[in-house]
Amino acid sequence: MTAHKEEDLLAGITVLDMSQFLAGPMAALRLGDLGARVIKIERPDGGDLCRRLYLTDTEIGGDSTLFHAINRGKESFAGNMKDPGDLKAIRALIAKADVVIQNFRPGVIERLGLDYETVRKINPRIVYGSITGYGPADDWAHFPGQDLLAQARSGAMWLNGEAGDGPVPFGLAVADMLAGNLLVQAILAGLVRRSISGEGVHVETSLMEAMVDFQFEVLTTHLNDGGRLPQKSAVRNAHAYLAAPYGVYACRDGWLAVAMMPLAKLAPLLDLPALASFTPDEAFTRRDAAKALIATRLRDRTVSEWLAILEPADIWAAEVLDWPKLLETAAFRQIDMLQTVTRADGVCVRTTASPIRVNGRRHKDDRAAPTIGSRTDEIRAEFIGN
Repeated sequence: MTAHKEEDLLAGITVLDMSQFLAGPMAALRLGDLGARVIKIERPDGGDLCRRLYLTDTEIGGDSTLFHAINRGKESFAGNMKDPGDLKAIRALIAKADVVIQNFRPGVIERLGLDYETVRKINPRIVYGSITGYGPADDWAHFPGQDLLAQARSGAMWLNGEAGDGPVPFGLAVADMLAGNLLVQAILAGLVRRSISGEGVHVETSLMEAMVDFQFEVLTTHLNDGGRLPQKSAVRNAHAYLAAPYGVYACRDGWLAVAMMPLAKLAPLLDLPALASFTPDEAFTRRDAAKALIATRLRDRTVSEWLAILEPADIWAAEVLDWPKLLETAAFRQIDMLQTVTRADGVCVRTTASPIRVNGRRHKDDRAAPTIGSRTDEIRAEFIGN
């Protein structure tokens, strides 16, 4: 075990990660980044299914890069929840833990005898976090709680792309990641409550609830403007509810993002007097026409040439960077968000670090994601005994 550091705000907190795939393990990862000890409970025969969920054909040490990214710094305890002996050991772990995270499909955790009502009898102080696909929506409970399917059912896909594109999914597993972050917030609040009352609590969220919350700003608009559907721009759409010039435009050698800005201020800088004639209302109602003018003009020069004109005038614009360009920037090096993690079998992975800084310092743990059951014996000896 590593020594506690100043930035380990959750030092002394033990988290049992009984979840798989992304949302639950991501919540456990964030708690680990805050200094908690995270013990991942996996099946002996294959472990977390995410070990074989490949984003590409790249694997490291027999596991997917996705698994490595989400499970760095954790310890692995191999236990079959359907085996009475292993289940007894898991319950002994629960008796000494502070947090449990699970994301089984509805009904499964109850059949295993590890649901909250059962667990709280073992450990009344436990903060128990659950993630499902659709929360208390019984009509959808039987559907797989998978990111793309949650995106599809949430309405969010209709905000992406341009007017004629139809529904466009996000290029990231946003439902999983948002739900994981929400669960972290709830677990931290549960730990605060426990420190005051001495009692544990069951906190829950779902992929669907996370996606609805993600849209709270635009959904509130929809609910209060007569139920009109979002109107995506047909030209360089970036937000269904924002006026021109908001969008991403092609330049001679790359792409430029331009955010909220009065067209009258932009017009002389782009040498487009026609833009100045658009009223603030028309910047939305006629945004396709305004964006078409801007798009044609921006193609005339390079990104750096345009930024040299726009930035001194306090126009909100930025070059659209791909990953290689981002990694080359001094700013990215300055935020120090990468780390290399290793494990005993020689596996070495370059990955991200915690996004949170405590008193100016970022938590870094050089342990890679564990092999299945790599610390089962040590954990048994520490928590359960012989």
